[in-house]
Amino acid sequence: MTATARRIGTDERRARLARRHHLAPPARAGHVVEVARDLVALHGTDPASVFLAAWARMRAPEVAAIELALYEERALVRMLGMRRTMFVVPVELAPVVQASCTRAIAVQQRKLLVRLLEQAGVADDPGSWLREVEDATVLALEARGQAFAAELSQDEPRLREQLLLAEGKRYEAKVNISSRVLFLIAADGRIVRGRPRGSWISSQYQWAPTAKWLAGGIAELPAEAARVELARWWLAAYGPGTAADLKWWTGWTAGEVKRALAALGPAEVELDGGTALVLADDLDPVTAAEPWVALLPALDPTVMGWSERAWYLGEHGPALFDRSGNPGPSVWWNGHIVGGWAQRRDGEIAFRLLEDVGAEALAAVEAEAERLGRWIAPIRVTPRFRTPLERELGA
Repeated sequence: MTATARRIGTDERRARLARRHHLAPPARAGHVVEVARDLVALHGTDPASVFLAAWARMRAPEVAAIELALYEERALVRMLGMRRTMFVVPVELAPVVQASCTRAIAVQQRKLLVRLLEQAGVADDPGSWLREVEDATVLALEARGQAFAAELSQDEPRLREQLLLAEGKRYEAKVNISSRVLFLIAADGRIVRGRPRGSWISSQYQWAPTAKWLAGGIAELPAEAARVELARWWLAAYGPGTAADLKWWTGWTAGEVKRALAALGPAEVELDGGTALVLADDLDPVTAAEPWVALLPALDPTVMGWSERAWYLGEHGPALFDRSGNPGPSVWWNGHIVGGWAQRRDGEIAFRLLEDVGAEALAAVEAEAERLGRWIAPIRVTPRFRTPLERELGA
């Protein structure tokens, strides 16, 4: 660290977050694609999180407009990505995510499925058998145009083969291979998830051939170049951040992170208690926004942006995260988490503040909870991964 290194303290980190993540009201976005681009991706494991994350950051959020971008304009695509997790990404970033993250996941998951098929005695040559099933499934999907997994299983009966998982344990289960095979074909970039059955909280998606859903499909990129580009996007959205943050967020190896950062050449800055990285041309000061409040959903991309979270999470992790490290709904005040929220069975948005933030903040949280309640009605949202405070508030 040199004497002339730029210092970005916690207050300025929070100011960057307010503006770049569209959380302060004056910084809210006009379109969901703008939100996704500026956050790199929206966490998509829980379908509701995509819509609620967009709602918190848009000036005039509408479910129909978000669905239009996803399923008609197809400016956003749902795909497996960083940390073997589902994301909704801007379509122009899909090749980068595919090459930097998804391609390696597909190789790993193929080995796992072949091993499970071999253990189940499904075929003498499970690798070749699996390729045949995949090709037949893609052909069936191309004939239909779009289809749900159950429909494809009618066309390709081998998708109904079963695997016995966790044999001998209390959660032992027999499952069809259909979901694993479709997961693998999608990870290879051949098919994509389309419109769901039902409302925006549904997780039962139609499948479509990638080349038909996305004009030109997903372009092939070299993995090393794609990792450099994804690191650039992440630093633009989440910098200052450390190599350890980037390693956690992407799921890359330490060597892959080191090579990507070496090629990118970021600047080192001083934090309150450490050092971190920003893009070399991203050193201009950022002024604080007016006081702001945000109600962010479970698995929100801002909450999941860094592995080191003390500067915005404080001591609230045990109440707001589950045992696997999944965050629940959170209440933010001026760039840090101060509580959590949940939707009750009657639709009311309930919240609890975990620290004293004063009357102004309390009034702002109450108003934001009322705004969310009006927007979300009559949908009932229960996070896929439930946390202690969310369970208590939602009872």
